[in-house]
Amino acid sequence: MDTTSTGAYDDVRTAPRALATEAVHAGRDDLARQGLHAPPIDLSTTYPSYDSRGEAARIDAFAATGAEPDGPPVYGRLGNPTVARFETALARLEGTEAAVAFASGMAALSAVLLVRGAMGLRHVVAVRPLYGCSDHLLTAGLLGSEVTWTDPAGVADALRPDTGLVMVESPANPTLAEVDLRAVAHACGSVPLLVDNTFATPVLQRPAEQGARLVLHSATKYLGGHGDVLAGVVACDEEFAGRLRQVRFATGGVLHPLAGYLLLRGLSTLPVRVRAASATAAELARRLAADPRVARVHYPRIGGAMVAFEVHGDPHEVIGGVRLITPAVSLGSVDTLIQHPASISHRIVDAEDRRGAGVSDRLLRMSVGLEDVEDLWSDLDQALTEGRGEVREEPHRARTRQPS
Repeated sequence: MDTTSTGAYDDVRTAPRALATEAVHAGRDDLARQGLHAPPIDLSTTYPSYDSRGEAARIDAFAATGAEPDGPPVYGRLGNPTVARFETALARLEGTEAAVAFASGMAALSAVLLVRGAMGLRHVVAVRPLYGCSDHLLTAGLLGSEVTWTDPAGVADALRPDTGLVMVESPANPTLAEVDLRAVAHACGSVPLLVDNTFATPVLQRPAEQGARLVLHSATKYLGGHGDVLAGVVACDEEFAGRLRQVRFATGGVLHPLAGYLLLRGLSTLPVRVRAASATAAELARRLAADPRVARVHYPRIGGAMVAFEVHGDPHEVIGGVRLITPAVSLGSVDTLIQHPASISHRIVDAEDRRGAGVSDRLLRMSVGLEDVEDLWSDLDQALTEGRGEVREEPHRARTRQPS
């Protein structure tokens, strides 16, 4: 069994393939010639080598460029064959040269900031809203970065000689606001644009095709798709990937091989799951928009499985009133989740900044799963009835961390 394979397939694939086909086969094309059907899981942390001179040369090469070493694996922190299969597949789906996986989405974003900061480019231009922890990481300067917040039209004017990154999230968490990625990429000039594509996934948009150099995913969400894996990944060109691998090796933010296996499995059903959940979400958004108990509905033009809505009554009572829908953080699972961003996912963001970005205290965020639409609507209907009372707004309290 060739456990050193990382899912290379350029010698197998002879014509462009549809996204649904790539989702099933990318990262797996070498299996048949090994006599395998399911990808193997390589749990080794270290690997034997009787050629220490050759090993030294390969480590020197990695230190110089961050390129994946040729030949058998060296050490689990340097790379893993199972994780590499997922990286290969995700890069194919996003249309980039490479992808680098991490232990979480925040570990992935941190690695990007460290790469740019090491080059003396610590200034970041960012557009709100972003996921709350991303906002906090930039605002607090925990990695030595300095951020300028702006709207999409102000990106070009916000750039400085030391700007290392422009960051947007589209559709944004949690308001589902959308950004014209091509226009922002043009405004960035030579500064890399990082797009958080967690909500859209490559099923709905491929930011690299619109000029983004870096595409970030909390792979915990739709890529995994079943609420049982924690991971992050950056899809990018090979040059940037090399630097990310070096940071991952040095900081230890590696993805466990079992997580890599689960993510590769999750990708195979990604198009089916996203399209089915999106159809249900669009119908729920339509019904919510017509409901007098709902003040406003946010649903992106590109579609998707996320719906945000503001209620006239008490959002906390709505959260407490669901029975089928799970009141929980995170998103992108096969089951439907609902949460109150001002209390949880965006609690760490300053209250004025949060509300200025459209995250009102009456906003609820719902990640629509694969249940029947009528069952979901029935649950929402009774929960909205329970939430008719007046909202009791709570004062903002600082938090040091919060889930997504």
